[in-house]
Amino acid sequence: MSAAPDPPLARIELLGEHEGRRVRLQGWLYNRRSSSKLHFLQVRDGTGIVQCVVARADVRPEVFQQAGELGQESSLKLCGTVQADRRAPGGFELLLDDLEVLQNVDGYPISPKEHGVAFLLEHRHLWLRSRRPHAVLRIRAELERACHDFLDAQGFLRLDTPILTPAACEGSTTLFETDYFGQKAFLTQSGQLYSEAGCQAFGRVYCFGPTFRAEKSKTRRHLMEFWMVEPEAAFLDLEGDIELAEGLVCALLERVLERCRPELETLERELAPLEAIARPFPRLTYAEAVQRLRKAGLAVEFGDDFGGDEETALSQGFERPLVIHRYPASLKPFYMKCDPEDPSVVLNMDILAPQGYGEIIGGSVREEQLDVLDAQMREKGVDSGPLEWYRDLRRYGSVPHAGFGLGLERTLTWICGLHHLRETIPFPRMLGRLHP
Repeated sequence: MSAAPDPPLARIELLGEHEGRRVRLQGWLYNRRSSSKLHFLQVRDGTGIVQCVVARADVRPEVFQQAGELGQESSLKLCGTVQADRRAPGGFELLLDDLEVLQNVDGYPISPKEHGVAFLLEHRHLWLRSRRPHAVLRIRAELERACHDFLDAQGFLRLDTPILTPAACEGSTTLFETDYFGQKAFLTQSGQLYSEAGCQAFGRVYCFGPTFRAEKSKTRRHLMEFWMVEPEAAFLDLEGDIELAEGLVCALLERVLERCRPELETLERELAPLEAIARPFPRLTYAEAVQRLRKAGLAVEFGDDFGGDEETALSQGFERPLVIHRYPASLKPFYMKCDPEDPSVVLNMDILAPQGYGEIIGGSVREEQLDVLDAQMREKGVDSGPLEWYRDLRRYGSVPHAGFGLGLERTLTWICGLHHLRETIPFPRMLGRLHP
């Protein structure tokens, strides 16, 4: 006589598809409550959390005893029948009839009590299992998918750009330097320069990957390693660049609101401000932004760069993201094109998230004329030697083009309503923190 087949393996997020049937689960113990006759095991499998009910009358004595001795994060295989219960997380629970303990954990470091930030960062590899980081990182994954989907639909081709580069893109003072077989190399600050080569080959490209800034900053808006999505398009002007950026931001919001509401609820994020955002975004020139800041009592002069305080003050007057354009050329990198109507400013734009979350996008029209680019490189003190290939792009079929970079972590911080960027990446790299 053949043995009865094993019940189907189910994922917690899809338990509703198995109502009334016996299934198998594999996961970890998130929490446990016990009495003399019942154990309530909260089990997670990475897709969700379900309550498993172990009744003394329904299982073998050794199973009931095992269930009562389990420690937090013990790894398990379970069998039981799926039952609808409106009071249960996700609307279903599992009436357990069998249990296999793979490892019974004793003394898991992260308990339900409050822990300090430093302790949780030191145990980030374990903290990822908790509800809050779990929700944030699921939203992050959805944002990444949405970036690809939006840009692919707009005719952009993903182009992977190098992480090791011979020259700076943004500024030579924020580079991580390394030895490359006897040559100096740097961790990339941006894939933009290489994407400019790509857009002259394919018309519209984007790169998406880690970028690095050696900024000795401890603010809640800075990480040493972060991710950017950077589209670049031939024959695109500043207006088209702004419209593309607005479209991407709105697409990201729409996707998260559609697919990640349970995670936003876990984070207790107020949804109304996100739901109200629509195009077009309000706009200010840099000069208008300076006037606005001065009226608000901030000591800002034309030519000053905006920091966190200024960005917060500017965004507080708007319920939608704010576009600030045409910054002074003296503040910006060598590759930005000056405004023909006012060469003291460049054809660039920054987008500030509302509610004081700061800049999430920075972009510009790129200078396409070789002689002008060379003059700007000399003025900025940029060594043209490592960028000879970049100058070639202006020699052979140069065209007007533009692009921008969207910082994934800053965007995620805003959408999730978080206080610090360190929550938005699995293993944050901050000043003084390289572990785990």
